[in-house]
Amino acid sequence: MIEISNLSFSYTGEEPYLIKDLNMTIPGGQLISVIGENGSAKSTMIKLVVGLLKPLKGQVKIHAKSVGYVPQKMETFNKQFPITVEEVYKTHLRALGIKDNKRIDECLEEVSMLEYKKSLVGNLSGGQTQRVFIGRALLGNPELLILDEPSTGMDIRSQKEVRKILKGLREKGVTILTVEHNISAAIHNSDFIIRMGDNIGVLYDIKTYKRNIQHEDVDNMLVFRKEEF
Repeated sequence: MIEISNLSFSYTGEEPYLIKDLNMTIPGGQLISVIGENGSAKSTMIKLVVGLLKPLKGQVKIHAKSVGYVPQKMETFNKQFPITVEEVYKTHLRALGIKDNKRIDECLEEVSMLEYKKSLVGNLSGGQTQRVFIGRALLGNPELLILDEPSTGMDIRSQKEVRKILKGLREKGVTILTVEHNISAAIHNSDFIIRMGDNIGVLYDIKTYKRNIQHEDVDNMLVFRKEEF
């Protein structure tokens, strides 16, 4: 699904690199969580895959007809702007060149937000807003959905709702690549783990990762209860 070859990047355009000589093939039809400590270039890697950043060396190839993207905390969206959920979706449909407005109800239903279709986005909770923008990313029927820390800043209930949506999409054949700050949740919900750190990333299937889990990850896992996953 995604081929990463000899990928190197820094924001200064020179060494030291945040990511250096990264090689990885990310499989399709799976839920893949990107984890790592703060500053380990998780979001940077996602932005390189999406194409928001240009690598200094190497390349990223995506083998998918369509890609959906949900940025971190909807970085470019002003919640003070008076716009309804439906209007946000209609604007995105026009940008995609899609004339079928039935997709609005279908995608809102997918994220359990249909009843909020006429609501102002600014009146929604953080969890509701995130579900709305996951639904927006689905309007183009993506084969690959990429999310940058979709559960950051949410309460436990909202985090669970978002993870349930992502698992449901995976079951329908959508490949999910998501940055996850909760290591326990990543382990319990993912098919593969990408662990970023020391300027590289390593891809593990979930069984291998559990066998080779590092001590600091175990320590982090202990603070989460199973019902939070």
